[in-house]
Amino acid sequence: MQMSEIVSKSAAQLKETLLQLRREQMNLRFQKSGGQLANVNRWREVRTAIARVKTAMNQNSKKESK
Repeated sequence: MQMSEIVSKSAAQLKETLLQLRREQMNLRFQKSGGQLANVNRWREVRTAIARVKTAMNQNSKKESK
C-alpha cells in the first residue's frame, strides 16, 4: 500500500484499514509459528503498511487539533 493511497482516505477508512492489516498480521504470525508461512516478505510489507497508516492517522489528528 502506497502512502498516496493512504493519505487520500478518511479517518474512518484509515481505522478500518488498520484493523484489516492487524488481522492479517495476526494470521501471518500464526502461519509463521506453525511453519506454514509461504510468503515471508509479506510480513515486512504488512508491518510497513501498519506504520504508514498510523503515521497518516497521527498527521490527520495534528491537523485537526490546530
